[in-house]
Amino acid sequence: MRSFKELVKSFMLWELLMGLKVTGKYVLSKKITIQYPEEQTPISPRFRGLHALRRYANGEERCIACKLCEAVCPALAITIEAEPREDGSRRTTRYDIDLFKCIYCGFCEESCPVDSIVETHWSQYHFENRGENIMTKPMLLAIGDRYEKEIAKARSDDAAYR
Repeated sequence: MRSFKELVKSFMLWELLMGLKVTGKYVLSKKITIQYPEEQTPISPRFRGLHALRRYANGEERCIACKLCEAVCPALAITIEAEPREDGSRRTTRYDIDLFKCIYCGFCEESCPVDSIVETHWSQYHFENRGENIMTKPMLLAIGDRYEKEIAKARSDDAAYR
């Protein structure tokens, strides 16, 4: 009896009909395709995108060259060199992030005691030439200066979860 039932199903193309049933259900439903360049999807306040170095309100860079971000980076994407200044404090002379190595885990952001390195919401970037994937200190500071208002807003929105 079982083999007769399977034989009838195979002649009636049962699997094909079940597939067409699923297809028919979605043909008549509302489409959810987003036309990407024109439409943007909402971004979570906890999204991790391009890195940035922040400054204090007086214009001084926040990074104190503690090298915690370099130590905690699982991908070894961060390189820091530091030297003492005239007033005795340490500051970075070199702060590089290789974005090809970076896995955007956010450990660097979490380990920073002065909230210097952050990951912005900027996700639409690309590289056209060799070496552009290395973000240097001036580039990171420029990104931080450009997006400081958005960074501060995202940090305040996320403060309850930290």
